[in-house]
Amino acid sequence: MLWERIKGGMRLVALDALAAQQGLRVEQALADARAMVPDLQMREIDHGYLSQVFADFADWHSNASPIVAVQTQMAPYGDLVLDIAGVAHLFGGEAAMLDKLVGRLRPLGFAVQGAIASTVGAAWAGAHYRPGSIIAPGEEEAALAALPVAALRLEEAQVVGLMQMGLKRVGQLWGRDRRALQARFGAGLMQRLDQARGALAERPVPRVPLAELFAERRFAEPIGILDDVMLCAHDLAIQLGLQLGEEGLGAQSFHLFIYRVDHKVMTLSVNAARATRDPEHISRLFNHRAERLVAEYDPGFGIDMIRLAASSISDLASAQVGAFETDDGAEDLDKLYDRMTSRLGAFAVVRTRFVNTHIPERAAVLEPVVARSADDPAAAPDPGLPRPLRLLPNPEPITVIAEVPDGPPVRMVWRRVGYRFAKAAGPERIESEWWRSGQKLAFLLPGRDAGTEVAAPPPGSAGVEPKLRPLQPEQVMRDYYVAEDEGGRRFWLFRQGIYGRDLPPSWYLHGFFS
Repeated sequence: MLWERIKGGMRLVALDALAAQQGLRVEQALADARAMVPDLQMREIDHGYLSQVFADFADWHSNASPIVAVQTQMAPYGDLVLDIAGVAHLFGGEAAMLDKLVGRLRPLGFAVQGAIASTVGAAWAGAHYRPGSIIAPGEEEAALAALPVAALRLEEAQVVGLMQMGLKRVGQLWGRDRRALQARFGAGLMQRLDQARGALAERPVPRVPLAELFAERRFAEPIGILDDVMLCAHDLAIQLGLQLGEEGLGAQSFHLFIYRVDHKVMTLSVNAARATRDPEHISRLFNHRAERLVAEYDPGFGIDMIRLAASSISDLASAQVGAFETDDGAEDLDKLYDRMTSRLGAFAVVRTRFVNTHIPERAAVLEPVVARSADDPAAAPDPGLPRPLRLLPNPEPITVIAEVPDGPPVRMVWRRVGYRFAKAAGPERIESEWWRSGQKLAFLLPGRDAGTEVAAPPPGSAGVEPKLRPLQPEQVMRDYYVAEDEGGRRFWLFRQGIYGRDLPPSWYLHGFFS
């Protein structure tokens, strides 16, 4: 038995068949259940764990359909939707497929029931109230007419309200005044009605990304050795490469799905720097990735199916000698990126990409080389500008003494250490981009200058003017100096703000020259 705290009390939320025979029921108080069955064994429900287990269970069903979704409208777990369009014939028809999918779960100890329909709403209603039914397209209204209104996946308050009005069956809702029903029960009722009969499309969201092309192999007897899995992956890479070649395509992402007989699925994914369909290169990437996961590999009771899927597909020349048929001289380098990424992980091999901005700490970002974006020519740095060899991740505040307010710095204190400068050059003014200037907003205290930024007080505080105004231009610009101390160390520091305002300007250290 499973129980949880509901409205301050401990109540049953899940029962097995034996408990139901003893007269126990869902939402019954735990104390009453123990009084009826003294030797009752129960645990507190763990919704997070059950949701994750059911999600893994749903992924395993992708061996029967490429689109598998978990329906959470009525419960966080328990309802699976499979899109079987184009795959039912592989099982001998819809009826045979339903029998096989349900029949293979019952020996594992699951209580399963299902139905087939052309809409998600009709299939859900059939699975819960007419198990085993197959509703043909166009027959949704007739099939749902005799079912209770709860079969429409309505909220409890809607079901109670409809029954109080004498509307107990779905068929009693067909043809009634839609405006009156919507005014009384909300737009959700109309939405469920239209979804059930197919007047409103409802697309399930697949948990596993939909593969554009794939090749798979099912085994009469389960396998378990990792080497056998990699050999099968190589054969599937050849089949997938042929499919891609026939359509003149290549792919950058490849996914290996390993289905175990104990309703679990393992997934390996690799990425290539450029589109490819070379089977040798694809299988080599998976071999490198498997070397990292060999300690975690667990075939369970065996593997009965393996699928290799391709995504991120793009056009590729019909004749391809190797993995990277290009003339830019980067073939070997791209292959090296792929091998290193498959061994070390995508975020272990990165490159620097320049960003079109004047702010130094935002001028470059790191991104994986196998998922790199196009370079922006306008973002390339100007080699004529003096820039430090080392840039601090964030500018650090310093105390600076200058001979005149707007003159170069003479002395600074950084991290409680004083530095006296022998010479300094500058300033170089760097400002934020025009589309960012003045966008930062701040709360203002009465009587303060519009350019003064203060911390936002809590709502409702006394004496706070409830207005937001843009900052002044001097708060989004910096004056940079290159300063050299008596020991020959060269620093890159800047002043933010202008003298003569209510608040003095702030000084920051940003980098070091060689």
